[in-house]
Amino acid sequence: MRNSLIIDYYTDVLCVWAWIAQKRVDELHKEWGNRIQFRYHYLNLFADTQKRIGEGWQAKGGFEGFSEHVQEAAAPFPDAEVSDQVWRETRPKSSLNAHLLLKALELQEGSQAAARYSVKVRQQFFVQNKDIGDLEILLALVKDCGFEPSALQKRLYDGSAAAALASDYQTAQELSVKGSPSWIMNNGRQTLYGNVGYRVLTANVREHLEHDELDASWC
Repeated sequence: MRNSLIIDYYTDVLCVWAWIAQKRVDELHKEWGNRIQFRYHYLNLFADTQKRIGEGWQAKGGFEGFSEHVQEAAAPFPDAEVSDQVWRETRPKSSLNAHLLLKALELQEGSQAAARYSVKVRQQFFVQNKDIGDLEILLALVKDCGFEPSALQKRLYDGSAAAALASDYQTAQELSVKGSPSWIMNNGRQTLYGNVGYRVLTANVREHLEHDELDASWC
């Protein structure tokens, strides 16, 4: 039996499926406590929203069509509230600034602080209809969360946050991560991707924790 399990969790802050999955992340923490450890990583799915949505969804209504898609995706999940103006009125140009600040905060304050901030960032966009591509909005939110924005400047100015983010993006490619959210367990040997139900997630966690790393399992 293992004492703990590391889950490498890949998301993009602008991905509605990652917003939907937040409740499942919270429930996993409640059920398994310190027996699981999340390592948070970010993808560049929405690095250029004009290309991904404005051009990529042009035949399906562009940003307004994508907004309808996001509303439909979130509708069955009451814990994942989504403003009806997301992507219709508010259109962040990129998730890159948010990801950079998340890596800076992780380096400065630790992964749990960054994880809490990531939830606030998603709430600002999906619920409060704020443009989280705007660095000014992101820095104000850092302060609202009890952190000092100036403390993150060194991580941003010296390139360490950019290096950490580049590492996330590169490792995601090397692991062939398909999208957001992706849950990677067992040292990269198992990946769960997309809208995975909670019972599936917790069953996989249980299976890994109940077997030694070198044992064969039914996962």
